[in-house]
Amino acid sequence: MKKVYHLSSCNTCQKIIKELEFPNSFELQDIKAEEITKEQVEEMHALAKSYEALFSRRARLYRERELNKKELSEQDYKDLILDHYTFLKRPVIIYNDEIFIGNSKKTVAAAKAAIHG
Repeated sequence: MKKVYHLSSCNTCQKIIKELEFPNSFELQDIKAEEITKEQVEEMHALAKSYEALFSRRARLYRERELNKKELSEQDYKDLILDHYTFLKRPVIIYNDEIFIGNSKKTVAAAKAAIHG
C-alpha cells in the first residue's frame, strides 16, 4: 500500500507532500473531505502497533474537551480518531509495510529515504 493521509488545509502537510514528491503510485486522501474509516484506522494501527501513536495531542479539541485531564485508553484513542479527523496526527504516510506518522524532521527524512532511497 502506498497512501498519504493528510489535511489539504494544513500548510505543514502541503509542505511535506511537496518535499517528498510522491510517485503517482501513491494515493493521497484529504481526511477532511474523505473521512477515514474504521478499517483504515485499523490498518494504520496494525503497522503502528498503537492508537496513541496515531493520536494528535495538538488538536484544539483535545483541550476543549478536557481530554488532557483524563487517562485515555487505546480504545479511547481509536474512538476519538474516528470521531473527528483533527485527532489523527498528520500526515500519516504508508509505504508498503512501513508507516510514518507526523511531521517531525526525523519522520519526514525516514519517509523520504524509504520512498526515494
